[in-house]
Amino acid sequence: MAIHLQKGQKVDLRKQPNQSLGEILVNLNWNTTPKKQGFFSSLFGASQGIDLDLGCLYELKNGSKGTVQALGNRFGSLTGPPYASLDGDDRTGQCATGENLRINGNRIAEIKRILVYTFIYEGVANWKQADAVVTIRYPGAEDIIVRMDSFDSSHTMCGLVLLENKNDQTFSVEKLVQFFPGHRELDQAYHWGLKWVHATK
Repeated sequence: MAIHLQKGQKVDLRKQPNQSLGEILVNLNWNTTPKKQGFFSSLFGASQGIDLDLGCLYELKNGSKGTVQALGNRFGSLTGPPYASLDGDDRTGQCATGENLRINGNRIAEIKRILVYTFIYEGVANWKQADAVVTIRYPGAEDIIVRMDSFDSSHTMCGLVLLENKNDQTFSVEKLVQFFPGHRELDQAYHWGLKWVHATK
């Protein structure tokens, strides 16, 4: 069984009795190749796929803020601040496991909030074609499924889910699926206040 979140819906990640929250795995998976070939696929090439990148904004209790993403080689750390790390950026179209962001739930008392996002690094801004889905897993609980079921956007950045510390023992998880032109606009919408510069992989 799994919990399928609707847009704006919230659920809690609660630790089990006498246990810590443990590692929280956020997996993003999508279709890497076009489903159909037609006029647009002929324009962009039959083999043109979509390269999605997974990342997050984080804010710690001590006021530290930043991002974890492959762009700019900010892969984070699971054992030290920001207690969130990206497995890598190995998505080439042959990998079936997508991309993974890991959050150290054992350090929840030091984390204020985390906003998980994805953006199209390469390929056409066609979210319907990507058919992306986010799966959140943590020990002793049902999977939480967040489908990208809003497609009416040509923007390349999408805020996926917001995790907020409720009582140093529970993360509230809210489905966003909100689209933006880029990192700066996402940041402004959720009042992060970072300074953005151009970066490449």
